[in-house]
Amino acid sequence: MTVVKTSARGQIVIPRDIRRRLNIIPGKKLLIKVEGEQVIIHPLPDDPIEAFRGIFTKGESLTKALIKDRKEERVREDKKTS
Repeated sequence: MTVVKTSARGQIVIPRDIRRRLNIIPGKKLLIKVEGEQVIIHPLPDDPIEAFRGIFTKGESLTKALIKDRKEERVREDKKTS
């Protein structure tokens, strides 16, 4: 665990070993969010489209799930009108 100190302008320096490990180079975009009393910093991918390609290949197809849900809804509606 590393401790850093803020400057008068609220800036911090990310230690070199952490920057190297996370490939944080000058100009790299970082996501900063607050969770409770903690600040979380995540490096963003250089090419977000490439980084997220294929993340939905596992699991049930969303299209198939929607079609199934619509069919079930149609059956329920038909029972109400009968």
